[in-house]
Amino acid sequence: MSAGRGDAVKTVRKLIEVALPLDDINRAAAREKSIRHGHPSTLHLWWARRPLAAARAVLFAQLVDDPSSRPDLFRTKEEQEQERKRLFGILRELVKWENTTNEELLEGAREEIRESWRRTCADNAGHPRAAELFNKERLPAFHDPFAGGGAIPLEAQRLGLEAHASDLNPVAVLINKAMIEIPPKFAGRPPVNPESRGQALGAKQWKGATGLAEDVRYYGQWMRDEAERRIGHLYPKVRVTEAMAAERPDLERYAGRELTVIAWLWARTVGSPNPAFADVQVPLVSNFMLSTRKGKEAWVEPIVEGRNYRFEVRVGPPSDAEATKRGTKIGGSGSPFRCLVSGVPMPFEYLRSEGRAGRMNARLMAIVAEGDRSRIYLPPTPEHEAAALAAAPKWRPDSTLPERALGFRVQQYGMTRWADLFTERQLTALTTLSDLVGEAREKVHQEAILVEETGDADLRPLRDEGAGPAAYADAVSVYLALLVDQVANHSSVNCGWNSPNGQMRAVFARQALPMVWDYAEANCFASSSGSYANFLERQVKGFSALCPQRIMDAGVIQDARVIQADATLTAVPYGAIVSTDPPYFDNIGYSDLSDFFYIWLRYSIGSSMPDLFTTLATPKNDELIASKYRHGDKERAEAFFLDGMRHALSRLASQAHSEFPVSIYYAFKQSETTSDAGVVRTGWETFLHSVVESGFGISGTWPIRTEKQGRVIGYETNALASSIVLVCRRRRPDASTATRQGFVKALRRDLRGAILDFQRAGIAPVDLAQAAIGPGMGTYTGFAEVRTPAGQRVGVGEALSLINEVMEEILSGQEAQLDSDTRWAVAWYETHGFGTAPFGEANTLATAKNTSVAGLVEAGILHARSGQVRLLRPEELPEDWNPATDRRLTVWEMVQHLVRVLEGEGEIAAGKLLRRIGGQAGAARELAYRLYGVCERQKRTAEARAYNSLVISWPELARIAQEERGETRALFEE
Repeated sequence: MSAGRGDAVKTVRKLIEVALPLDDINRAAAREKSIRHGHPSTLHLWWARRPLAAARAVLFAQLVDDPSSRPDLFRTKEEQEQERKRLFGILRELVKWENTTNEELLEGAREEIRESWRRTCADNAGHPRAAELFNKERLPAFHDPFAGGGAIPLEAQRLGLEAHASDLNPVAVLINKAMIEIPPKFAGRPPVNPESRGQALGAKQWKGATGLAEDVRYYGQWMRDEAERRIGHLYPKVRVTEAMAAERPDLERYAGRELTVIAWLWARTVGSPNPAFADVQVPLVSNFMLSTRKGKEAWVEPIVEGRNYRFEVRVGPPSDAEATKRGTKIGGSGSPFRCLVSGVPMPFEYLRSEGRAGRMNARLMAIVAEGDRSRIYLPPTPEHEAAALAAAPKWRPDSTLPERALGFRVQQYGMTRWADLFTERQLTALTTLSDLVGEAREKVHQEAILVEETGDADLRPLRDEGAGPAAYADAVSVYLALLVDQVANHSSVNCGWNSPNGQMRAVFARQALPMVWDYAEANCFASSSGSYANFLERQVKGFSALCPQRIMDAGVIQDARVIQADATLTAVPYGAIVSTDPPYFDNIGYSDLSDFFYIWLRYSIGSSMPDLFTTLATPKNDELIASKYRHGDKERAEAFFLDGMRHALSRLASQAHSEFPVSIYYAFKQSETTSDAGVVRTGWETFLHSVVESGFGISGTWPIRTEKQGRVIGYETNALASSIVLVCRRRRPDASTATRQGFVKALRRDLRGAILDFQRAGIAPVDLAQAAIGPGMGTYTGFAEVRTPAGQRVGVGEALSLINEVMEEILSGQEAQLDSDTRWAVAWYETHGFGTAPFGEANTLATAKNTSVAGLVEAGILHARSGQVRLLRPEELPEDWNPATDRRLTVWEMVQHLVRVLEGEGEIAAGKLLRRIGGQAGAARELAYRLYGVCERQKRTAEARAYNSLVISWPELARIAQEERGETRALFEE
């Protein structure tokens, strides 16, 4: 046990500070990302939302004592290990998706948390503020100051904590209210709609949020039916004519039938740059494929007839598959277009100028309809193009888009207002649905008043303070407004068509607003993916994962509280438990992206929630991201972010409960910056420095897979597949200063035991390096400061290098003197060899090794593309490589080049190369030995042979090198 500040709080290490069953947590988190039905994320989109499994696991481990901290209960190492395995068993079950609402399991987990808390209260019974801070009958409240999508506060609530959440972004605030504040307020209440009231008087029980969900379902369906009555004529069915069927055998069964349209596929058009065809609007199509499913292929064939062209739909594999997939592009992804009728190139600058001049239009390219058991692809018709143009919205969001923002590209093409992101038909549908949210609210209000006036005990009237008819009507309207947002996310000219699975692609298929050339316009009244009915069904099912039943039955958890607040200015409630997921540096422009939804929320429920929608757009100036577009340049943006983050974290350090560590999710894309002095710093190092400067010590760093693989983005804009959870405690004010030598000695002592614990816990090799940073930084931050013999301060970057050196010294007794890039490559090679693996995993390891994927690519040892990375094989390396001119020289590439030259050109050439390597030849030889051992253990016969040949040939290579150089024999000796 250890003291906190001067108030002598007795603290013990929690499970998260010692070991975790990482593989089980990661598997559960990865699996959860593919679950949609019944998941609360279906309430509304949020960027980079944490999986519930990860949040639940981190919180449980953050709140439960590690057995090693209770030697009075678990005296021996064996007893402690046995108890830790028992807790791991609880965690393994707790993170499974099917156990999300398993009350028996959840109550068992809550009891473990309460038991640890009771022991803590007994330890601190003599504390002067024991009544306030150590009440054994009541757990401390939880607070997340960067609540975002609400996953962490929701899981805190599920584990028995009174949940508080705040965020500067009003869209995030509304999502959190829908997740944790509203459901408990109306838990156990029956629905008020007339269809369900009969059931309410009967035997049916409305547990948890099921009554609220039923009203959302009923009034949501009323909105859909009423909207179709008003504007359904804008969404006509499509008739399959005899002429269509005559050319397409697959349409014979549908001849004469009217089919419901799923989507209309449009191609943007501009005037041809060829003066002879200047009046012809030619299409900009990135892909003519409609369906790429084997046996279900369908595609658009453009048929040019003089100055005109038309689109026909064909089925079966196209004869020129590559050209069809390329559309009217000259090359592949990212290449400019060509004029369909004249073949003249159309560079992006030309397209931008046409767009800014208002000369970019659209033409219907194909129609997707509902067949009996599959999608049917039909050619465009004049009637359907006319139906789209007949729409006349009564309101349009004419507020301007940011001139420049993270992830935004559309402004360059003349789309400068939010209304420009929608067709007239989409605007009509969204304004109609938004108006109906207000009308539905009035209906709910009237029905709730009727329920209240009946006074029937079975109806449980809405008489509680803050939960009356008006509050309940507001609550239902929140979910209906969020539902309209879901429709908007699939009703924009920035929606694509996903040809592999035949579905709509949402606006925010990634965390950006890029230009979409050929777009899909969904029929919101259909029943397929991308329709209103589909979103309503998913939203209602999502209620099942909200509002734990215990809230209603036990009544010990107070209503959650969600507020709009700036984390740098608003204090965390004193003595709160904190877990949070801060903004991602410059990865995501939350507020700019959120305005897409904010404009519709403000229109639909702004009058009933005026405090949350006072401004025309979401707050920008105080948003804690490093946007160079707001701050002038990258350096000032970084300074703003780090200064703000230090302020926010300082508040957490001073206000959070001393007994519990604070967990902070780090998921910034690893990048490098160079100071004026030429010092390269990674984002990981910079963020750790910010954490330390805020008054925190670091006791754990856990890599947890929190993002879905298979994103539609490549290496340069890769969203991470992993988060690193930092476990932090307030630094001791009475800590001593250490010498660099003393620090290294302490590292050797502390890391040896920690690594043994990790290995016993089954931490995977690729995660071990990152996990070991935690106890290493714990040693570093346990000192007030660390200084060299010359009196210079040992910073975070140097500390990370020393941690890596000591860790690797412990693990292998080798590699301690290698550069960061080589240490990364060796660790990666041990797990993946030269095979391909996800970017996020590589980035996690790069963070641990204090390098970056971008730096590894620059070093010439790594290939990274489309979210996947792999080490370059020796034969892929450049033949003209010269170590003397390599600006990022690594021992790894020295060895790989030696292998390449030795196998391809023989010993004389390899010896000459060794001479040019010079002073690092010894390190290269040691690495060759190490890699041979890796290959031998893992049965990589061919690669082992290559490294073995290098090791065997080394004396001869050294002799050749010496003859070439004529000096420095010692460089090549053992």
